[in-house]
Amino acid sequence: MAKFVPSAKSAPTRYHPRMPSRPTRHLAFTMLAALCSGAFAAPRPALVPGGIAHLRIAAADTPRPTVRLGDRPVLVRKEGNTWAAWIGLPLDLAPGAHTVAIEQAGTQRTATLKVTAKHYPVQHLKVKNQRMVDPNPDDMARITRESATQAEIKTLFRDEALPQLDFVPPAQGRHSSQFGLRRTFNGQARAPHRGLDIAAPRGTPIVAPAGGIVTHTGNFFFNGNTVFVDHGQGLISMFCHLDRIDARAGDAVRQGAALGTIGMTGRVTGPHLHWSVFLNGTPVDPALFLPR
Repeated sequence: MAKFVPSAKSAPTRYHPRMPSRPTRHLAFTMLAALCSGAFAAPRPALVPGGIAHLRIAAADTPRPTVRLGDRPVLVRKEGNTWAAWIGLPLDLAPGAHTVAIEQAGTQRTATLKVTAKHYPVQHLKVKNQRMVDPNPDDMARITRESATQAEIKTLFRDEALPQLDFVPPAQGRHSSQFGLRRTFNGQARAPHRGLDIAAPRGTPIVAPAGGIVTHTGNFFFNGNTVFVDHGQGLISMFCHLDRIDARAGDAVRQGAALGTIGMTGRVTGPHLHWSVFLNGTPVDPALFLPR
């Protein structure tokens, strides 16, 4: 199991593998259960920057393979009679052919992914608090510390034989900002949008889209109140701008378990949930995990 060892200055609470898990708290959501009961059982592959590749590797009666994109291990699970890999494609990945390394029973080989270009539109946002656009020196020091902490959390790789892929929506609401949008804040260009925004009134419940372990909770400069859930094998969800956090680091959560409520903390223009999904350390489009 990967071990998360943040810097000593990191204030938020965090998961340690030796911490005892608190009993799972489960929140029944009739609408979410209805969505989960459909035929949808896995993400939708999309061979574009910010998308997901699905690669069938070998027969399931052979030893479990190890798959890497660059220097990052990727999610591998049994699906029917095959071993299959789910690979996150970085937003800055250039279109064209990319090599995936496969190792199985001491034998090494490669596979090729053909990534096509995708155009993401520009979104212009106005933020009342100018410090959220032009942080002061103290803010920048905090942002630097928090960025290092988040980088550790997002690249955890906890071995899990069968990570749950049949996600349900973490909140009910309008999808107000799609993944990948190129953004400006108060006229200044900033990093692309690396998540899916769900707009809903403050206090709207947020639930775990799939089972996993809460690895970290806390308050961040841009993200506000935040919860991270590790679903296994580098599949990680991040939930930002919460009004209230109802989970603790070390919690083992089932699909539909309460994580908190929608709020307006951090850099926001209104109450909403920012939900990011990471695969092999890179953000991918969360919408690919949801029913159409």
